[in-house]
Amino acid sequence: MPQDDAPNAHQPWRASIITLFPEMFPGPLEVSLVGQALRSGRWSLETVPLREFGDGRHRQVDDTPAGGGAGMVLRADIVAAAVDHACQKGAADGLPRIYLSPRGEPLTQDIVKELAAGPGALMLAGRFEGVDERVLEARNFREISIGDYVLSGGELAAMVLIDACVRLLPGVLGAADSLEHESFENGLLEYPQFTRPREWEGRPIPEILLSGDHARIEDWRRKEAERLTRERRPDLLSSKRPKK
Repeated sequence: MPQDDAPNAHQPWRASIITLFPEMFPGPLEVSLVGQALRSGRWSLETVPLREFGDGRHRQVDDTPAGGGAGMVLRADIVAAAVDHACQKGAADGLPRIYLSPRGEPLTQDIVKELAAGPGALMLAGRFEGVDERVLEARNFREISIGDYVLSGGELAAMVLIDACVRLLPGVLGAADSLEHESFENGLLEYPQFTRPREWEGRPIPEILLSGDHARIEDWRRKEAERLTRERRPDLLSSKRPKK
């Protein structure tokens, strides 16, 4: 079957973000290779302003936590209205639903690959003390965390997730084979990189990299990747054996 006739051949990867601050987008996603891919139509970006679904004259989207406590919580009915609207009008229909949350499962390259291989993602950027648990359950949100720290909101986390996915889309990176040697591929951190000048501030490029012996260079890179992983991320070695 010709490429142009393949199912979804012309369908861009879709990113839809429910947010109180749509003006934050596209932000850094507008520059470099990811921005070029956006302008060329390899992926699409839609923001769903949560405030438009707010209650009353002031478009209130939050309320105090049930049971007491500090801060405010995004209301289930308001978030659900935004989700349903995004899906009914078609832009986010059929997309996996992601809530960016510090209590979510850690974002890994395997999750990024899974999402990048799909149609896109509908992302909920939380604010304040979080989101009413009921809407996360009722609308089948998957919670994902980009790290063990707390941000002011989920918008930056959504940008991280989008960037990680878009760069894996076909045609976005100039050298597709470079993906095979990046950190977290095959369960290892990436080996050290060097370029000209040959010597800088008394520090030379390792001679083996200048030898032209590709087999020895590949062996050196693999050993360096294993060394760095043992030193900096031994958890990767214990959780996932490198592919051979």
